[in-house]
Amino acid sequence: MKGIILHGGHGTRLRPLTYARPKQLLPIANVPMSQYGLESIKEAGINEIAIIIGGNNSQKVREYYGDGSNFGVKITYVEQDEPRGIAHAIGLCEKFVNNEKFLVFLGDNVLLRKLSDYAIDFDKSSDVAKILLCEVSNPKQFGIADIFEDGSIKKIMEKPKNPPTNLAVIGIYFLTAEIFKIIKNLKPSWRNEFEITDALQILLETKKRISYNTITKYWKDTGTIEDIIDANKIILENTEPYCKTKINLDYKKIGNIMIGNNVKFGNNVSLRGPVIIGDNCKVEECIIGPNVSIGNNTELSECKIQNSIIMENVTIKSKINLNNSIISYNNKITSENKEKSLILCEDSKLEL
Repeated sequence: MKGIILHGGHGTRLRPLTYARPKQLLPIANVPMSQYGLESIKEAGINEIAIIIGGNNSQKVREYYGDGSNFGVKITYVEQDEPRGIAHAIGLCEKFVNNEKFLVFLGDNVLLRKLSDYAIDFDKSSDVAKILLCEVSNPKQFGIADIFEDGSIKKIMEKPKNPPTNLAVIGIYFLTAEIFKIIKNLKPSWRNEFEITDALQILLETKKRISYNTITKYWKDTGTIEDIIDANKIILENTEPYCKTKINLDYKKIGNIMIGNNVKFGNNVSLRGPVIIGDNCKVEECIIGPNVSIGNNTELSECKIQNSIIMENVTIKSKINLNNSIISYNNKITSENKEKSLILCEDSKLEL
């Protein structure tokens, strides 16, 4: 079985964060979100992965993942000229798949559940596809599956105006090479995209068997700022505490705390977990947490931060109170004593 990660798109809903890098490389708990997909595919026993790239600064995907050897996998890159839908992106991988069964993982999805048992079941089955479903509160925003009383799939539809169920088709698909025949004859949807839900519906209409499983553990499609902050919170809550720094650190703490290498604390540091602090960070006179990620090489002084993501190489020397904020790479903030919610793109200097 092979794996595919969709890593394209412009990430317009996450601007200004996505002006300088693909949305799937934005960190959640100090790890690029698409790496969670890669690790899930690897855990399922798959070590040959195609990453579909395109859109803003896609070269940064190649720079981060390389040939995959640092992650224990072999990576092939497939270029998509413009966002034309999930089905179109999958169709570009026919040569890579080479008639094997395969697993597709949308790079902006975060899932806490392991996939290995699903992969084993699908590999042994004669099903042409397996989809994963999850109950959602806003079904109009997703592809939706309608289910017969006997438990089989009745219909799959993309973002219906009147959803018959709240069972969202999440961005993880187990497929066979039969899907490529459908994709080649697929027509664009009202969104002018080639929809994977339309391709799956055609398989159903031709009496092909599609199985499914319903996810009950945490899943998030990280399409908005609020989604990313929520995913950061949940992943931090599910991370085992650790401290890689060898010297003793003097600080007050509550809850799960994760501390990287070569971290230095000055006076009056209070951590209210869950909190993760990356390598080579300096912190003094700060209250951090709960639900905060601090990236590598960051320096914090006199600030209070909660429910936020601070990326790498950030300097905050301020009595500012940050809440529900995302501060991107290479930023510097100085200000008076104020409470703020900030979404700050890369390489900025902010004086308040």
